[in-house]
Amino acid sequence: MDTAAIETQLRQMIVSRLFLRVKPEELRADASLMDVYGVDSVSLLELVVGLEEAFGVRIEDGEFDARNFATVTALRDFVRARMPKHALDTETTERR
Repeated sequence: MDTAAIETQLRQMIVSRLFLRVKPEELRADASLMDVYGVDSVSLLELVVGLEEAFGVRIEDGEFDARNFATVTALRDFVRARMPKHALDTETTERR
C-alpha cells in the first residue's frame, strides 16, 4: 500500500468513524484535527481502534502520543511506520 492509498483510506476512516460533516477529500492534510475538525480525546481513542482494524497496526499504551494524531499527514506517517511489512511490500510488487 503506497502513501497516497494510506492517506485516502485514513481520510475515509476519520470521517466515517468520527461522523465529521466533511467529505474525506476535504480533510486538509496539514490542518489540526483537534483545532480545525474538533477531534477530542474520546475521538482519538476511536481513531486508535480504527487504525488497528483498518491497517492492522497495534498501538500500545506507551506508544500513544497525541502529536501522531495532530494532522492527517502525521497520522499517515505514524501508520506507515507501523504497518505490517507485507502490506507495504505490495506497493513494490504492484509497481513492477
